[in-house]
Amino acid sequence: MANVLKHLPELQGMELNHVQTLIQDFSDQQAQTFAMIYRSRRRDPQLILLTCLVGLLGVAGVHRFLVNHIGMGILYFFTAGLCFIGTIVDAVNYQSIAFEFNRQVASEVAPLAKVSSE
Repeated sequence: MANVLKHLPELQGMELNHVQTLIQDFSDQQAQTFAMIYRSRRRDPQLILLTCLVGLLGVAGVHRFLVNHIGMGILYFFTAGLCFIGTIVDAVNYQSIAFEFNRQVASEVAPLAKVSSE
């Protein structure tokens, strides 16, 4: 049974719980492979918040591009973050935006790590 905090000490809260359930049956080598791939693909919630706040200064939607919401990113860009209201809402909900993206990434990476280390 792999220890998530040993391989990914930066994880917290719901993300930590989700990753723990995904890799609970992994060997140490598989968990290390998962951590290496996952760390390179995940988005830090503080990065999402920072890029969201940049939207209040002029370039709205960058945070949406980072989490592969291309359509929303284009919409935010051309509407100034839906007249700043959407950007403010996203600044409040930045952790859930990051968690949704990271949950999807973890679910994609887990099978790859399990197969590649066998």
